[in-house]
Amino acid sequence: REGGGVHVRLQLRRRHEARQRHGDHQEPEAVKMKREIGLIGGVALVSGTMIGSGIFMSPQFVLAYVGSPGASLVIWALSGVVAMFAALSYTELGTIISESGGDFIYILRIYGSCPAFFAAVTFILVVKPFSIAAMAISLAEYATAPFYSGCAPPQLVVKCVAAATILIVATVNVLNVRLAVRIQVVFLVAKVLTLTFIVIGGIVALTQGSAVIVENLKVENAFTGTQYSLSTLGMAFYQGLWSYAGWYNLNYVTEELKRPEVNLPRAVVIAISLVTGLYLLVNVSYLTVMTPKELMSSSAVAVTWGNKVLGSWGWIMSVAAALSAFGSLNGTFFSGGRVCFVAAREGQMPDILSMAHVHRLTPSPALIFTTVISLVVLIPGDFQSIVNFFSFTAWFFYAITLISACSIFLVLAPIIDSPQIEYLYVTLFIFSGILIYIPFIHYKLCPGLLTKLTVFLQLFLEVAPVEKNL
Repeated sequence: REGGGVHVRLQLRRRHEARQRHGDHQEPEAVKMKREIGLIGGVALVSGTMIGSGIFMSPQFVLAYVGSPGASLVIWALSGVVAMFAALSYTELGTIISESGGDFIYILRIYGSCPAFFAAVTFILVVKPFSIAAMAISLAEYATAPFYSGCAPPQLVVKCVAAATILIVATVNVLNVRLAVRIQVVFLVAKVLTLTFIVIGGIVALTQGSAVIVENLKVENAFTGTQYSLSTLGMAFYQGLWSYAGWYNLNYVTEELKRPEVNLPRAVVIAISLVTGLYLLVNVSYLTVMTPKELMSSSAVAVTWGNKVLGSWGWIMSVAAALSAFGSLNGTFFSGGRVCFVAAREGQMPDILSMAHVHRLTPSPALIFTTVISLVVLIPGDFQSIVNFFSFTAWFFYAITLISACSIFLVLAPIIDSPQIEYLYVTLFIFSGILIYIPFIHYKLCPGLLTKLTVFLQLFLEVAPVEKNL
């Protein structure tokens, strides 16, 4: 690996010198990721990823699972508390283990190579691509909704728009880290304004007539019909926590964060507090104008809210929700590529995925690989099933990292109360990684063809091995 890396770096250096008017005979500096993310960028990366498709699409699923408006608000509040505690635990880990990679690097340092490999394969091939695909689908559904009033948009159109969106976000992240962070900040401001608008719209609707919200949230009705089974509570939490997905994002890019020992905890507390408050107020605003039946039957709850409150201008909510999902998708893609990059750097994935562009300093091979897997996941999936299995798989490894009763409940509750064959498939997929781990990671068997392919791709993509930025 080292010999191939040096050989390619020398060739890249010669190619670079050929473009220069005057040659530079000094040794090239080691390639390192730059610390481009400050406190504002950190808050934007966390809260900007959390505020995405979830708050616009998950409320109807949460309400459908628990059965009552009061219980749904409790689920949203508890999901925020769980996200905060989990994020603070990750913050503690992030300040002790100051490397990028999030769950993977923590499992590697705490439990060793074998469990870390299972985590890497699962996050790279399941968790991150499923998350990206779900966000892209929700964005596409909102973006196409105004063109298909009165009916659901065709799945082919939705999938094509979703695929185009993934490619656009991938291009931005491959080209420039700073550009991706700036986009995240801009879209965070737009999202906060959108959710604030929904809250204010609910207040205005409340002043015009309080019959709906009184019926929804008065004491004797608020918890009527609540479902108390472990399965429904677990699935409701899956949908709620999906909307908070992103609380862990900064831990994936610790090496690119300025003063992580200071900015990591500050950014997490600010971001999650902001998001939890907004989510509760937005859900109350939904219940101000919609009955539980209307909310559960809506395929895009923000659009239904917009049609009731804004009338003919309701299409604005479709645009706002699509833009919100785009910002969340950008943040998820930004962090998702780093898992693949760090896993390869630690010898758990092919060497080519551990390299960065010699000029742009972005982990372009890892980002390209994440893009391809996300597009494959997009083809057969639908939003609800993708979210459920993403949440199950993700919290499986959060439980390993945190070893908390809450995390273990989120993994076991749906299985015990209402087992589904799909959960078995996911579990078998996770542990099937042993078939790859033993020959290729433990015994380090490497086909010669793979080495030649790595050298070719290094030259073609202009990438080189990266040193840790600690």
